[in-house]
Amino acid sequence: MARTRAGRRPFIRALLLLLVLLAGTAVLLRFLWSRPFSAAPGTEKFVVIPRGTSSYETAHLLEREGIVPHWATFLAYLKLAKPRSHLQAGEYRFAEPLSVIQVADKLIRGLIYYHEFTVPEGYSRFEIATLLEQKGFARAADLLAAADHGDWVADLSPNARNLEGFLFPDTYRLARGTTADEIAQIMVRRFREISAGLKPRLRESSLTLHQAVTLASLIEKETSLDAERELISAVFHNRLKKKMLLQCDPTVIYAAQLKGNYRGAIFQSDLESNSPYNTYRHPGMPPGPIANPGKRSLEAALSPAQSDYLYFVADNRGGHVFSRTLVEHQRAVSAYRKGLAAADRTLKSPSKSAAHSGKL
Repeated sequence: MARTRAGRRPFIRALLLLLVLLAGTAVLLRFLWSRPFSAAPGTEKFVVIPRGTSSYETAHLLEREGIVPHWATFLAYLKLAKPRSHLQAGEYRFAEPLSVIQVADKLIRGLIYYHEFTVPEGYSRFEIATLLEQKGFARAADLLAAADHGDWVADLSPNARNLEGFLFPDTYRLARGTTADEIAQIMVRRFREISAGLKPRLRESSLTLHQAVTLASLIEKETSLDAERELISAVFHNRLKKKMLLQCDPTVIYAAQLKGNYRGAIFQSDLESNSPYNTYRHPGMPPGPIANPGKRSLEAALSPAQSDYLYFVADNRGGHVFSRTLVEHQRAVSAYRKGLAAADRTLKSPSKSAAHSGKL
């Protein structure tokens, strides 16, 4: 028995040593994993993890970007402490030193960074596409291709040829890497949310949703003042009832843009264009929206002011002068042109310019 106990002692000592080593290694790893690290403290860093990137490649990327002290430390944590977890692709923002555990948790939970992207009211699909490309979210051509999917809103508007009018203008939070199709679908979903609240007004109106969105796009392009939207709507409604041409300048501009020959101003050739969007030649509303209206313009299209106005023209102060008769309108147009001429003379006058600069 004494010999047996003596023979076990080396084994027990070896086992104890192994346990001590394992415990020490665990303590060391825990220390390495828990220590906050940043290669450049106080600086903000954005790191993009592309789709399909392996955990090994991600570990090396994080080391190169100065987010973790060593790739092996990060990879060891994943394999030993989180063997069943998966890192999610996307763009991540690191604004302060984080431990390996915190970095891994961020990537496992997919706490990606979202950029705010604002689509102004009244932007056409072409302008939205250009803005998206300028902000680095998607190629303009890809967004325009996505916007050709009128079938995405077929249940709302069977006559929709594309998504013009249904890409709701709002501020969105987009992750880098979101595709053009996904962005367009996000904007359409937002339109669905807003339009759902307009159903009671739509039921009381004589307009279909397609017509309401089309009319709202004209209102949106004609004024940015909330106080004027219902009045602009009333003018269009009144002209439609009297079967008068809408004579809406933004539709002429849109027709020229569709042809790719808009020159920054409306020319006689534009007014004579046979485009179905030219409301100087074709009665009724254009075949579809010319821009993407906001909620206030959608509401105004469905609830015009109680007015018998038939005309409006800019007043040189950011608003419009509304008229009931052609004679009244012609006087307003004359006043508008005189105001433009006076403003032009002021700009060209050295003494006036100097006085204006002095006041500033």
